[in-house]
Amino acid sequence: MDRRKSLKAMVAGTVTSGFMFSSCLTDTEEPTIAKTDAPSDSDNNYDTTRTKEELAYEEELRAKGVYFNDHELATLTVLADIIIPAEGEYSAASEVGVVDFIAYIVFDMPHHQLPLRGGLMWIDHESNKRFNKVFKDASKEQQIEIVEDIAYPDDVKPQFIQGERFFSRLRDLVSTGYFTSEEGIKYLGYVGNTPNVWDGVPDDVLAQYNLKYDQRTLDICIKPEERNEIATWDNYEV
Repeated sequence: MDRRKSLKAMVAGTVTSGFMFSSCLTDTEEPTIAKTDAPSDSDNNYDTTRTKEELAYEEELRAKGVYFNDHELATLTVLADIIIPAEGEYSAASEVGVVDFIAYIVFDMPHHQLPLRGGLMWIDHESNKRFNKVFKDASKEQQIEIVEDIAYPDDVKPQFIQGERFFSRLRDLVSTGYFTSEEGIKYLGYVGNTPNVWDGVPDDVLAQYNLKYDQRTLDICIKPEERNEIATWDNYEV
């Protein structure tokens, strides 16, 4: 199975349920937009799109440091790159900051902390049991062997249910981190609100309402070669 293409299909179809994460902020007060002074020539680190509450909250979370220890971060890196590996011009998940994203999210959404830490312990225990080494030190083939047993919820065996729950949670987090990164958005082919060529209302839709464009409208208003020019009505008479 092509993991990248499978995840891309899920994201494109649902903008992933995992995107999905709502903030744990529960304040019901109307937020106030942060007002910032115009930046100086030497200062580009300003943001007028965030509320004061959001900026303060993010600063508070980042001040907490890192929840995971070095061993856990290394294991998360291996797992993230198994879920979304490098492909052609596109980097693996860990190379676009996905592990940092997860490290941040576990403070924003603390209910992920224990399940992820417990899952990392589970996968090390399983690897030790099978191969007498922790997961991150196992060979690629050995790592994939374990992942294959926990990656498919519909087919998981009873003894691997705990591992499957951990892996499903991690897969959602990795997918969210990757497909909200600059590279992940590029991989999806999402271009946002980008101007393109408009050829008018499709002919079949016009036909449904017994309508059509007159030739003069077509000649003046629908010219793809002029799509970057600002339209005026100077030469158009109703």
